[in-house]
Amino acid sequence: MGEQKSDVLQGTLDLMVLKTLETMGPLHGYGIARRIEQVSGNSLTLSQGTIYPALLRLEQRGWIRSEWGTSETNRRAKFYSLTRIGRKKIEEETENWERVSATMARILASGI
Repeated sequence: MGEQKSDVLQGTLDLMVLKTLETMGPLHGYGIARRIEQVSGNSLTLSQGTIYPALLRLEQRGWIRSEWGTSETNRRAKFYSLTRIGRKKIEEETENWERVSATMARILASGI
């Protein structure tokens, strides 16, 4: 049996993107996706159809901003960075994730 790749829930992906930008600074979409895959130990695979809608959603919410630049391969690319609102959202979304995670751990431990 091969390794199983996990699906990513929308809110979870949003937080992963925000944390990646907080840690790494401005990155293009491909770089964000590869970094998340790397940190996950390659248990996640993010396609263009997953990462770019998330980036658009976060930009529309005002949590990130984008600007055109040149990638390390000398290609034109959109680079994303956190906004002030995005930095604040990281705290809120992290607290929410920790609350949901703790609840799920209690449910799993209870043997319902």
